[in-house]
Amino acid sequence: MTPRTFVDTLGHAVQIPHTPQRLVSLVPSITEVLFSFGRGQQVVGITDYCTEPAAAVAAKTKIGGTKNPDITIILALRPDLVFAVAEENRRQDVAQLAAAGVSVYVFAPRTVRDGIDLLWRVADLVDCRSEVTGQIQAIEQDYAETVALVARHQRVRVFCPIWKDPYMTVNEDTYVHDVLRVCGGDNIFAHRQRHFPLAADLGQQPEATSERYRERDRRYPRITLEEMATLRPEVVLLPDEPYVFSEADMADFTPFPEVPAVRDGRIFLIDGKMVSWYGPRIGRSLRTLRALLLR
Repeated sequence: MTPRTFVDTLGHAVQIPHTPQRLVSLVPSITEVLFSFGRGQQVVGITDYCTEPAAAVAAKTKIGGTKNPDITIILALRPDLVFAVAEENRRQDVAQLAAAGVSVYVFAPRTVRDGIDLLWRVADLVDCRSEVTGQIQAIEQDYAETVALVARHQRVRVFCPIWKDPYMTVNEDTYVHDVLRVCGGDNIFAHRQRHFPLAADLGQQPEATSERYRERDRRYPRITLEEMATLRPEVVLLPDEPYVFSEADMADFTPFPEVPAVRDGRIFLIDGKMVSWYGPRIGRSLRTLRALLLR
């Protein structure tokens, strides 16, 4: 069959077979998308962090982490197409694969709308749009219903940390922020920035000259709970990834009884995938989050 050419979100032309048979995913949420689209048999390689669907991914070849994939293993798998995401995967790994003649399609979802558009594009890339149109349309419906419902309710101030020791959260240029926004939440740190490397905060080697790290500095600010208290969130969401917040961490907020979320008992432990994974779970995530946020 004649290869098809797509332009990815970074503006790169990507040529792939009409129906690619050997797929490698460098992104956990896209791995889940491929299986939900019935393309699990075509997936030949995944990252160590690709955990869903659990039973199905257990037997797949692991190619390393999202930030340190083993290029040799990937090339040995002879993929027709590799999926990557600009934020989760390193530019140099994508470039190395492309230089070796591998087709790599890079996404850059920053909003819920981007996440749904990603589903349509994956369907086109793996040539299964007719098979999954109903599935994606159901998510489109959940999205439209959520937007309409939120328009009829008063918005609420939300604090959603992603890390502890130090506390870190998200600003407006993130997918997590947009999920909260769509579901009726106003991220209290939407406009906050910071100016030191995320890698150092997490005990990793900082890349002081890396533009990627400088960008992440702006998007994932470090904050204090005293600052949180001054902004008086009405809801606090504690996800279980990347940091695994648990019931014990809820005690961190008891020194702030004046905060509406503390006063009203609206501190919730949530599945972190609801706010950070785009894919087949978007619809369910929107329904669950809007129920937590809206009164």
